[in-house]
Amino acid sequence: MLLDHIRFLSVSDVVVAVVDIAIVSYLIYKGFTLVRGTRAVQLIRGILVLLIATTLASRLRLYTINWILVNARTMLFVALPVVFQPELRRALEQIGRGKLFAPAFSFLDEGDMARIIEQIVRAAEVMSSNKTGALMVVERETGLSDYVETGVKMDAIITAELLINLFVPGTPLHDGAVIMRGNRVAAAASFLPLTDAVDLTVELGSRHRAALGISEASDALAIVVSEETGTISLANSGRLIRYLDGKALREMLGALYKTDKAARTSIWRRGTR
Repeated sequence: MLLDHIRFLSVSDVVVAVVDIAIVSYLIYKGFTLVRGTRAVQLIRGILVLLIATTLASRLRLYTINWILVNARTMLFVALPVVFQPELRRALEQIGRGKLFAPAFSFLDEGDMARIIEQIVRAAEVMSSNKTGALMVVERETGLSDYVETGVKMDAIITAELLINLFVPGTPLHDGAVIMRGNRVAAAASFLPLTDAVDLTVELGSRHRAALGISEASDALAIVVSEETGTISLANSGRLIRYLDGKALREMLGALYKTDKAARTSIWRRGTR
């Protein structure tokens, strides 16, 4: 029946249908990129679980549970505009600024990655020798827009000199985290969530706890330079590797920038809190 219907469509009808599907697909994709890496992801998962549970309760004739879930679902949909207010506001701002059709993330080639890694390592080595406290976060697949909003937006090319200057004590932007997106510094003086882990040594301060916190909440990499000892540490997936030198940091960042899971696993097996 579908083939019979398609047979009577004109070329213009087919073109309009293709354009219609393409626009809807793109808008859905942009919607996912807006909420990716934010608290909205967990909320969406909760909504999906609620919908599945409601369907199962109806099919299994669990009338009481189904009544509760249906009413909860109704209240949830009424509350959605409030729950997703930050994401809706960000979407409207992007439309107003003409950034809706801009790429969500920068895709870097190996040359750009090597340059960025070298700049980060150089900055970490200099700040380590000077015992300048620093917290640098590298965004990966999970977006960090929520945390960028808490800081001062910059949109500057990543250089070692810029990173070092941002953490000079007494300057307006030295307190907080620098967030890097693609080949640019997205924000400075950003606030990050602290880890809830209770088995950390007392010598780990707020920078290390924030580095672990952001690595638990996302797939970001966090490089920490201790203000007290000058020690360089790297946090990833809720794990913290300490006492790194420039060579070790360069190797780990190079491996973690790649998508090779085998290389990533072999390195992090050696790590301990």
